[in-house]
This record gives sequence, C-alpha cells and structure tokens, in this order.
Amino acid sequence: MTTTTVHNPDQYMYDFRHLLTHNKKKIGILIGAGAPVSINTAAPEAPRKPLIPDIAGLTDLVYQGLDAVLEKKVFNALEKDLGVRNIELILSRVRSLAEVIGLTEVYGLNAEGYEKLSFKICSIIKVIVSKELPDVDNPYSHLISWINGINRDFAVELFTTNYDLLLEEAMERVRTPYFDGFSGSRNAFFDPSSISSNDLPAKWIRLWKLHGSINWSKNKKGEVIRGSSNDVDTMVYPSHIKYDQTQSAPFSALFDRLKNFLLEPDTLLLTIGFSFADAHITAKLDECLSENKSSAIFAFQYKKLDEELHATCAALRTPNISVYCSDGAVINGIKAPWAIGQSPSKNWDVIRSEYWMKDSFKLGDFVTFAKFLASSGGSSIRLQELLSEGKKEDMGFADD
Repeated sequence: MTTTTVHNPDQYMYDFRHLLTHNKKKIGILIGAGAPVSINTAAPEAPRKPLIPDIAGLTDLVYQGLDAVLEKKVFNALEKDLGVRNIELILSRVRSLAEVIGLTEVYGLNAEGYEKLSFKICSIIKVIVSKELPDVDNPYSHLISWINGINRDFAVELFTTNYDLLLEEAMERVRTPYFDGFSGSRNAFFDPSSISSNDLPAKWIRLWKLHGSINWSKNKKGEVIRGSSNDVDTMVYPSHIKYDQTQSAPFSALFDRLKNFLLEPDTLLLTIGFSFADAHITAKLDECLSENKSSAIFAFQYKKLDEELHATCAALRTPNISVYCSDGAVINGIKAPWAIGQSPSKNWDVIRSEYWMKDSFKLGDFVTFAKFLASSGGSSIRLQELLSEGKKEDMGFADD
C-alpha cells in the first residue's frame, strides 16, 4: 500500500498566525514586483488593469513608448543578444554600452546615443511606476495596519525590489515613522553606517529598497541622493548583469542589511510577489539560510508549484525555505499538494476562508496576503487614518 504525502494548509496557517503575533520574533518582508500587480484599477466588468505592471508588462510599455525607429531597432537587437525580454536587463546593457564604446557605434548608436536612450527609458519607466495608491482599502495599507497593530520588541524590516513609492505613501498616510538609510531633506544623502546600527525605536519601520527608487538620483559627485521623483535623468538601480554594480553604495549596504538580518538568531522573512528569479538575491538567501538554521523564509507564491520553479528549487535546496503555492507547498524540503485535514481549532472555517478559496491556497496574492496579516493583529486602517488626521468626530469621539 503506497502512502501519498500531502500538506495540510490549516495546520501551517494556524502556526503562522501564532508566529505573526509573537513579539519576540524578528520579522522581515521581501516585497517583489508581483505586489502592485495585484491591485486592479479597472472599472467593474472591464479587463483587468494592474496599478503597476510586472516586468513583462513594463517591458512592453517601455517598448511602445520608444518613438524613434532606431530606438526600437536597438531595443530589439539588445533583447536578442540577451535572449530574454526584460527591461531591467536591457537598460543595464544600454548603460554598460554608454560607459565603454565611446565613438564606436553598436547597432547604430555610439556612447552618447546610448546615454540618450537610457534617459528615454527611465523617463518612460517613471511615468509608468509613479502611481498613487487607491483611496479605498488596499494591500499596502493593510500591511502597514498590521505592522502598526502588533506589539513587537523588534522593528519590522521591509525589503523590496520595487522602485515605486507605494510603501512610502502607505506609511505616510497614517503617519507611520520609517527609515530608509537616507538623512537630510532637500537632497537627502545615504548614510551606510546608520543601516548597521539599530538605535531607532521598534515602532519605526525599516525600508530597504534593494533595486533603488524612482526618487533616487546621482549628484555631480556621483553620490546617490534621495530627492524629487521628477529627476528622470539619473534614476539608479543595480544591474542584473554586472554583480559589481551592486557592490557600490548604497546597494552594498542594503544587501548587507538583508544578509545581516537573515544571520540574526530566530528571524523570519516573508516573501510576497517575489519569483526568486533574481539570481543575486536568491543566492544571498540560500547562503544565509544555509549558514543560520534558526532563520526561516516563508515564500508565498501566486502560481502553481510547477509554475514557480525558481522558488520551489530554492526550497528543495534549502529546507528552512518554505514555499506556499496555490496547489501545494514545499515545506522542510518536501514537495506535496495541499489537502484539507482536521481543523486545528473550533470555528476554524471562518479563518480558513481568509486563505483558502475554491480549493486553492490564496496567500500568494498580495491583496489576500495583506488582509490575512491585518486580520491577524492589525488595527483598523480607517481608524489609523482618522487618528493621523485628528478627526475625532468621525470616530464618535467628542472633545472635552
């Protein structure tokens, strides 16, 4: 008689809810490109329209925004060279050529031409990703609600590969203090020493933008500063091709922060919207978790097991990485489908409906994931907004 291995989502989510409310646990969240994709901005009955597209969608929109025939010709040639249609990789190649070819022409452009193409691509990207959060409840606000609502001894650390400003907006809406490694106001400068220290109160969220941000630029000295998101000419983020570009400030300090976080005792990193296709970050996660067995990663993936190969392979290599997909999971190095079993507590059906719908596990969707967190200890989003605005009358409170 053969025995089929299965994973019971109820038991794992029961344990997960307890972890979320454990004030001694050091928690970080890695948010990838799939997060803003989950927010649908289309009108009812209209085709789905994400707030910000994924890399594939962003690549298509950038290509459509190139108006010169030569620009599109170069774009297609670089895509063919790379063997993949990825705007980050293409932009990295554009910048590399701008640095080295001088007056020599490659696909019809010299260094100056590639500098102009880089500017054009960045201009298009900034228009696309410079979106504001919806006024109604949204997953970013739910996430911040949960962080503000839990009692914790350690600050929650948010790592993101996205260069939009949605996390900043969600925190500022409810006046949640955060620190991103920069100091100053008009042209905030990056202070790497402040990242390694832990002097701020636990209520301050740490925000680490691993791939840079649309409001980062370089000054005349070549230093990265945080200023206005209107400075389109010098948007910075590391190349996926050249590893050495991630070893310069501020990226080296940010990646070191990710490493040091995972090497601390008893840490839990949640990932959402992150495919594990970024070889540099995935290698860093593998390395740290292999070294520190007391740390763990819970990766929540949107697709099925067989469609999340980068994530499942990482979990099979490293047992303290657990991957939760729509149809199954890899937990403790064991890949198996989901199967509902005995409920872990009375009235669990109500809680199950928050993550299990139509025989499918749904926490890989950022909208569902953030709601689940908020329901596990976060305070009311609307209450936070009213408090931050000082509107006591809207809450039924009267001034003395």
